[in-house]
Amino acid sequence: MKKFWNFATNDAGDAELRIDGNIQMEQSFWGWLFDKKEQTALNFRNELKQFDGKDVTVWINSNGGDVYAASVMYTALKSHNGKVTVKVDGTCISAASVIAMAGDEILMSPTSVMMIHNPMTAAEGEAKAMEQDYDVL
Repeated sequence: MKKFWNFATNDAGDAELRIDGNIQMEQSFWGWLFDKKEQTALNFRNELKQFDGKDVTVWINSNGGDVYAASVMYTALKSHNGKVTVKVDGTCISAASVIAMAGDEILMSPTSVMMIHNPMTAAEGEAKAMEQDYDVL
């Protein structure tokens, strides 16, 4: 699976993070079987750690995706030791807006869009399962 984020270093030695495309949890080959989806958290945190004490500029152009992956990225950016500036240069929709909220400063291009919505899910099963999904929402 191709990563939807990419870190680079700018001329000042600070980090630039580009988030493009669908936000999703990475899975190992056997992840579909054992539901092990921790790779996104581990990989993202390890890459961000390389820039400890440096400022980070986060560029976002994403229609969203997995809110759990976005939550991991939000938490890592919020706890980052350095200023986090978010710049929305295209779309920042759904789960991408969760990541955007980690910024100490959030800037948007006048032609960009941010969309935040109430939680959604899809569910099937018996009444007890549906009630549980309702309670989660």
